[in-house]
Amino acid sequence: MKCPFCGEAETRVLDSRATQDATTIRRRRQCTACANRFTTMEKMEEEPLVVIKRNGRRELFDSAKILKGLLLAGQKRDIPLSVWEEVVENLEQELRSNYMREVTTDRIGDVILARLREIDEVAYVRFASVFRQFPDVETFNAELETMLTEKKKLTRPLAERGLPE
Repeated sequence: MKCPFCGEAETRVLDSRATQDATTIRRRRQCTACANRFTTMEKMEEEPLVVIKRNGRRELFDSAKILKGLLLAGQKRDIPLSVWEEVVENLEQELRSNYMREVTTDRIGDVILARLREIDEVAYVRFASVFRQFPDVETFNAELETMLTEKKKLTRPLAERGLPE
């Protein structure tokens, strides 16, 4: 590894540690010529994940775009940034763990909506209104009614749902 200070090609590794999620290795290095220390990060090279847009166009998966959309959906809600980052990270892990190299925007949106429903109803409705591109208020209202009906089903007592208490 080339020293960023003097350009010497010979450096030695002082310490190696995996990051918390164990996807990256952090290495502390020291130059053998100038003795300066620096840090390098080693990450496994992954296959690119391609998103197929509704118009058929393809582009590389961009987690920053998804995070931006989630931040807009959750604007003025009391939801920490770490929650949104976790949603994006889990989405990407799920797509990669299913060995998908290409994924449609509809699949991405459905996964995000399922997670948003658990996190915040307002953010869910905001995201759904953009993602589903409701043509009119009646369609939007039908989505809200479906969400409220499902919520009522989940909040009913166990006996009413046919489950043992």
